[in-house]
Amino acid sequence: MRVLIATNNPGKRREFQQMLGTSASVVSMRDLGMSSPPERGNTFEANAEEKARIASSISGLLTVADDSGLEVDALDGAPGVYSARFSGENATDESNRALLLHRLDGVQQKDRRARFVSVVSVCTPDGQCRNFRGEWDGRVGFEERGNGGFGYDSLFQLYDGRAAAELSSAEKNSVSHRAKALNNALPYLRSLIHEQHGTRSKGTS
Repeated sequence: MRVLIATNNPGKRREFQQMLGTSASVVSMRDLGMSSPPERGNTFEANAEEKARIASSISGLLTVADDSGLEVDALDGAPGVYSARFSGENATDESNRALLLHRLDGVQQKDRRARFVSVVSVCTPDGQCRNFRGEWDGRVGFEERGNGGFGYDSLFQLYDGRAAAELSSAEKNSVSHRAKALNNALPYLRSLIHEQHGTRSKGTS
């Protein structure tokens, strides 16, 4: 069966498929020709659930949405829920990272503590939703490093000195904020997949 990931970000779609494995086929909103729902909430939970609820209602598919971002202590938790558009309406990953480095100019390493936060919302077409949270602690580096990942990964430094963008996909998928949130959600998500698969099987027997 298919599970919709309410994103047009190919990096997120790839991560979800790798973590979900062969239990379902993951499709994105781009695959279905759908537009991304708006992010109007003030929390990761509100944004994730709104995206999942709208996308599931339109597509008729079991839907997973996440809202994630980077919280930097020295910036009072910014960029937070505004991580994707930190540098403005036409923000890019590159412009967001450049602004973050600019805002932290002169801030010492001990004061550059940060965390990635992800909230995964699982919604069924009839509007039932559950939310799951994950966090990944680290700090903001002084320069970009690594060629993997996306978003702020090249600036997010782990306590072992590596940037998130220097991790392999398998390693990142075992420790990241999104991995933790999805792993928390997986038992519930798999139970829904099993339930829907069983219902469809009975309907065709």
